[in-house]
Amino acid sequence: MNQSKTNLGHLIIIPTPIGNLQDITLRALDYLKRVDLIYAEDTRQTIKLLKYYNIQRPLKSYHQYNEHLIKQQIIERLKNGELIGLVSDAGTPAISDPGYLIVRECIRNNIEIECLPGPTALIPAIVLSGFPCDKFIFEGFLPHKKGRKSRIETIAKYDTTVILYESPHRILRTLKEFYEIMGNTKAVCVCREISKIHETIIRGSFEEVINVLERTQIKGEIVLIIGSKETFLL
Repeated sequence: MNQSKTNLGHLIIIPTPIGNLQDITLRALDYLKRVDLIYAEDTRQTIKLLKYYNIQRPLKSYHQYNEHLIKQQIIERLKNGELIGLVSDAGTPAISDPGYLIVRECIRNNIEIECLPGPTALIPAIVLSGFPCDKFIFEGFLPHKKGRKSRIETIAKYDTTVILYESPHRILRTLKEFYEIMGNTKAVCVCREISKIHETIIRGSFEEVINVLERTQIKGEIVLIIGSKETFLL
């Protein structure tokens, strides 16, 4: 069913910077100033952005632990005609972040949704890797426990560029798990803190990248890119 205009409220999906606070569109700033309420994954992070641009709007939390509980509350606000913004800690909501459930609920209730184009970590990461990016598979975060091994085994069989998100606490474990299955048959790239002061790009075989990271204090957001068989080393 096509979405049609109604007299109901309007949900705005607003991408926010993944690092440098200046990486935000004028349109996103305009909506942040105009919405009646902002639902944020972490209000502490969003407050930093709003203060930087001298924006004062009401904030409420919307994260993976409460999104099931408050989605109906948000729908009721929208039905009452409110203009509501949804932001995540960084990047575009619903991309490995909360957002999918409320978008789906809005569609069910014929509530208008607008998703602004903007920052997401996976695009600059794949470009910086130097690996083919005419086609790729985005896997998001791996399972922490159940299904993790089988997921890694499946990904290892892909013959195209693969992008994953990973935490600094698990990146070495993840690289070693892939290395156990794949050895050095493919190139790998780790992008850390994209667009921030300490942006770091590490490229090489699995063994080379693991050796570098074992001597490094690993902090910040990480994107892991695994190249295809045709792209072993630059």
